[in-house]
Amino acid sequence: MSRPTQQRTMPQQKPPKQYLTEQEAIAASELFDLFCVATTMRQILGLHRDMCDILGLRPAPINEFYPMLKAKIRSWKAQALWKKFDARAAHRVYAKGTACNGTHVLVIGAGPCGLRTAIEAQLLGAKVVVLEKRDRITRNNVLHLWPFVITDLRNLGAKKFYGKFCAGSIDHISIRQLQIILMKVALLLGVEIHENVSFERTIEPSGDGFGWRAAVTPADHVVSYYEFDVLIGADGKRNTLEGFKRKEFRGKLAIAITANFINKKTEAEAKAEEISGVAFIFNQSFFKELYEKTGIDLENIVYYKDETHYFVMTAKKHSLIDKGVILQDFSDPAELLASVNVSAEKLLDYAREAAEFSTKYQMPNLEFAVNHYGKPDVAMFDFTSMFAAETSCRVMLRHGHRLLQCLVGDSLLEPFWPTGSGCARGFLSSMDAAYATKLWSNPRNSIMGVVAQRESIYRLLNQTTPENLQRDTGSYTVDPASRYPNLNRTAVSPYQVKTLIDSDDPKVFEQPIAEIITTPALAEAPALLRKSRRSTDIVPEALLHWVCTQLHMYDFVKELQEPADILKNGKSLCALISRFRPDLIDYSATRDLTLAERNEVAFRILEAEYQLPRIMSGEKSVDLEKVDTRHWLHYLNQVREVFRGEVPYLKHPKMDISELREKYRLNNAHAQPDFSKLLQLSTKPKYPKAKSPIEDMVDVPQVVQRRSVLDEERVKRVRRHEPAAGGPAAASSPQQGQTDTPRRAKKRRNVEKAANIVSTTIAVIKDAFVNYIFRH
Repeated sequence: MSRPTQQRTMPQQKPPKQYLTEQEAIAASELFDLFCVATTMRQILGLHRDMCDILGLRPAPINEFYPMLKAKIRSWKAQALWKKFDARAAHRVYAKGTACNGTHVLVIGAGPCGLRTAIEAQLLGAKVVVLEKRDRITRNNVLHLWPFVITDLRNLGAKKFYGKFCAGSIDHISIRQLQIILMKVALLLGVEIHENVSFERTIEPSGDGFGWRAAVTPADHVVSYYEFDVLIGADGKRNTLEGFKRKEFRGKLAIAITANFINKKTEAEAKAEEISGVAFIFNQSFFKELYEKTGIDLENIVYYKDETHYFVMTAKKHSLIDKGVILQDFSDPAELLASVNVSAEKLLDYAREAAEFSTKYQMPNLEFAVNHYGKPDVAMFDFTSMFAAETSCRVMLRHGHRLLQCLVGDSLLEPFWPTGSGCARGFLSSMDAAYATKLWSNPRNSIMGVVAQRESIYRLLNQTTPENLQRDTGSYTVDPASRYPNLNRTAVSPYQVKTLIDSDDPKVFEQPIAEIITTPALAEAPALLRKSRRSTDIVPEALLHWVCTQLHMYDFVKELQEPADILKNGKSLCALISRFRPDLIDYSATRDLTLAERNEVAFRILEAEYQLPRIMSGEKSVDLEKVDTRHWLHYLNQVREVFRGEVPYLKHPKMDISELREKYRLNNAHAQPDFSKLLQLSTKPKYPKAKSPIEDMVDVPQVVQRRSVLDEERVKRVRRHEPAAGGPAAASSPQQGQTDTPRRAKKRRNVEKAANIVSTTIAVIKDAFVNYIFRH
């Protein structure tokens, strides 16, 4: 018996959310408000992902993400942020977000410098992915900010996320708060951030269809499929990028102690004055008194009041030994400060005693803040020697795939903390690396020329101070000329950087070294970029291997024995689209379709979303007899090019925002209107001095008088109308008008006008008060 045929409907492509329902708009606006006040990494990432799900968005290059987000979130706070972002993106150097079209960047580390680099690369138009091995933000130390850093953060909307940012003369911020601000900015611009993922090493292309990738932990994370052209090392001193040599700067033994105490925000703590930096040579009496009373001998001390009370001091070795902090004296700093040779309890007492004395004992009962290990946030370390990378970048080429590696922040140059240079020089290195990325993205620039210019700029970094940078801090961009007044882009010649290029193709060193082009490539740039970094010859086996690797979780992959099977089995294209963009197609909904119908759906989506024109119908794709092999191979290669720079979709659990919503509601709840002042009695004298009638209306009474505010205003109105009614003042009115000077007459008219405004205002408030009483 034959089965009755059922009419099947082909699944339609899910249209992008151009318009939101009222409920979706309200939910997205609420999530945005909560996102702006979130204080943990889990909250920030969770709220951003939920908001993007509602809006139908995924992290992408700035021109594919930011305009859609801007059009759908229209609250007053969002408008203020969009204005800041638009002003930043309008700089000519960013070329309206097209300077790095087709470039894929991977940033290792979501610290301040890593996020700052990601923001600049995103503004240039690159696809940016950030890896962070932690899932929380716990660094309490406070950073001193150079003037240009304060201006830079303000221009990125820092005060919209943290209202206390550098208020007044404050020039510091905690690393935790800085990281929160930059993470929010990066996410709103379209940067993709993955937490709990550790970078292990780079995976070189081997001709199997893949470009440069990263081996990560966990090994099966979707980021391991991401192919990139630029790799930024921003993971601090550990620096997991291989091939970068470091040089050491050694000086006199210096032992630093950092301590963070809980800021309870009491009145006594508010009175304690900050210490922006006190050195022994400038205030010897302070340090002598400290040593006489406590036995603590310091070279300098700094105290900043932020989310915590942050102290950092340089202690002398004999003092630490005398106080029992260091158990035994060694000549080697590593042995001297080894954990087995340090008494943790004595170290806590030492730090607390120094903090109490330096603040004149105004903060009793100091309690240590807790670090990410759950222990008191006190650390002692040696900065006798500092390290700096010998070079700032390296280039590797394998099988036609190019990779630019750059270091930023502490990975590039360790800071000397007394000068407060860590954050400032870290931000400068981030902008320099982003500028190198821009030059790298233009295929017409020679590789050696780009590397030589990056090394020339790096030579200036260690010499920078607030005084020798450009004065116009508001115009700083990735262009080094906007920041360095004495810029020499040719300090290092291209022939001096040959050792920084590791290539399997000797023709790279034969490239003509012309003038570096700083303007973005033309419209054909993406095609040129793909051609320059990948082999022009399509290898069918490599194409098949790429598809099978991406779809390894499906059972039908075993059926793919040759490239033609990718089209003939009718499942591969739909599964591939669903893996990267499940918002476009639900693979499970295609199970009841024929092979030709499945391919037809995939062709339709690829043409509408990725502008890949179809070359055949669904029926022809399942036999391929009448289709030229070169044509369908080229089509499949284009599909691979579309997805190879993307991260496969990773579903995250929805975040429970009930607790955060209640906290936000309580913090922003408005008090009930208070109309009690209308019925209070006035204490003002009969003829007040330097007070307008409006000020009289809102005076707070302290002594009960005979008349209320309403009574006095009523008497005033009567007195004003007495001359018109023929009262006693009528006779003197003409004489007064004749003797008034122009200035006095103008003053009298202003007083009368103000009195009329007051009477109208009182009537309106009185009606509102009566209505409020009746309603409640």
